[in-house]
Amino acid sequence: MKKNSAFQYLHFDYYSATPKYLQLANAIIKAIGEGNIVKDEILPSINELSFEFEISRDTAEKGYKYLKNIGVLGSVPGKGYYVKSADVKQELKIFLLFNKLSTHKKIIYDSLVTALGEKATIDFYIYNNDFDFFKRLIQNAGNDYTHYVIIPHFLEGGENAHHVINQIPKDKLILLDKLVPDVTGEYGAVYENFDKDIYNALEQALPALEKYHTLKIILPAYTYHPDEIVNGFKRFCAQYAFNPKVVHKIENEPVKDGEAYINLMEDDLVFLIEKIMATKLKVGKNVGVISYNETPMKKIILNGITTISTDFQMMGEKTAELILDRSNRHIEIPFYLTLRPSL
Repeated sequence: MKKNSAFQYLHFDYYSATPKYLQLANAIIKAIGEGNIVKDEILPSINELSFEFEISRDTAEKGYKYLKNIGVLGSVPGKGYYVKSADVKQELKIFLLFNKLSTHKKIIYDSLVTALGEKATIDFYIYNNDFDFFKRLIQNAGNDYTHYVIIPHFLEGGENAHHVINQIPKDKLILLDKLVPDVTGEYGAVYENFDKDIYNALEQALPALEKYHTLKIILPAYTYHPDEIVNGFKRFCAQYAFNPKVVHKIENEPVKDGEAYINLMEDDLVFLIEKIMATKLKVGKNVGVISYNETPMKKIILNGITTISTDFQMMGEKTAELILDRSNRHIEIPFYLTLRPSL
């Protein structure tokens, strides 16, 4: 049996975090746009796709159904899927590079994808805070993307990030979440101002913080979090006469009356709560808890945990806005204090 000619235009990037059904859909759209797959052409069956690429039948079917829903494919019972329309105009092709995938990064991703809709193809990669992997992914990305959207957070090697990022044409670059010193030219950015954000948030929380004499920020020694967070924390403590301490290992830190804790990592929050529960101290009275980044569960835990957080949904929406407008504006995302009983 002759192999379907469309196979030569279909491929999967196993380094990519883009769901495989979308990779399949994007490859078909690209092939149609380039005239390699034409109107009324019959595509490989779901079973053939599953066998050829070692993907599940559900993945193959989801990719086809996605294309059918947007009017690209049609289907005939017993015959399979065919190209219904060759009118595919996806002028935007996005290289999206995140440092990690967390609850908050997923909000950004979902918001960006929703705002762009069917106007863009997105190739999504995650480099796990590894600078060498980050460098390799960018160097291998090629030049056919209309936009390169990058979150630049590293465990080490970040001081050289500007050398890599400066290789990207600035009219195609959007830095997300964090600005990088020494990145030159006119490029887009949607970012947090980490020093100012934590200072202002703690200042808003000052009436609730006045019952405590010591503020401790829990920050692992080996971390991707920007130094500006600690700078803003220390600046606030100096301004309002709190005893400051940076805690690298919460497991080894005694919890005492009159202290308030600011945690950045979700795992550290679990350790902190367990340590408090092992004492007779009352949260919000003897010891305070502030957690970075709002999540639904924090509305419930300990009758409500006070959070300081940027607006991740807005971050995705504003990034889409820059892409659609082909703008090189810099947009600073607001940061919010949500006061709850834990403080």
